[in-house]
Amino acid sequence: MRTFILASASPARRKLLAQAGITARTIVSGVDESVVQAGDAGSLAGTLAGMKARAVLAGLGATDALVLGCDSVLGFGGEILGKPESPADATARWKAMRGQSAVLYTGHCLIDGPTGEAVEEVVATTIHFADPSDEEIAAYVATGEPLEVAGSFTIDGLGGAFVTGLEGDHTNVVGLSVPTLRLMLARLNVPLVSLWSTP
Repeated sequence: MRTFILASASPARRKLLAQAGITARTIVSGVDESVVQAGDAGSLAGTLAGMKARAVLAGLGATDALVLGCDSVLGFGGEILGKPESPADATARWKAMRGQSAVLYTGHCLIDGPTGEAVEEVVATTIHFADPSDEEIAAYVATGEPLEVAGSFTIDGLGGAFVTGLEGDHTNVVGLSVPTLRLMLARLNVPLVSLWSTP
């Protein structure tokens, strides 16, 4: 079985892979995301995913591994929203987003170690937010959860209560589109089922 490396520290992405039957080794890329500029959220997510995957692969040297880099960014009101800078920033975002819709972009870059061939995809999912009260927003920010994620919310945690609907792939909002990963693997002639861990 091929070694699969996730170039991300995200426990949510690792969990998604495990649920899809893939045991992933995690290696954090060390890419400085703050210096990367892009004209829109989708481009930024794709660029960062590629940088992460290539940085990890370069650190490995010769390898038979498959390396997956991912990055998620929220596009809202013409702005690009990564992780909030502070609790005040997260609060302000939520007050602006409540009752509105936004688009979550996740960039994926999958590289075949032996050949260096890379497959890249950016997946977009539209999120419709509920209209939480100021008190609910304050309580949510106080948990710390929105401070650790792009767009200041999670769909698979406490923030899920403040999302009324999605248009697109649910797993993409968690941080990694599993259906897209299956297609990317196929382009590298690696069936997803061949990566399933057996007991």
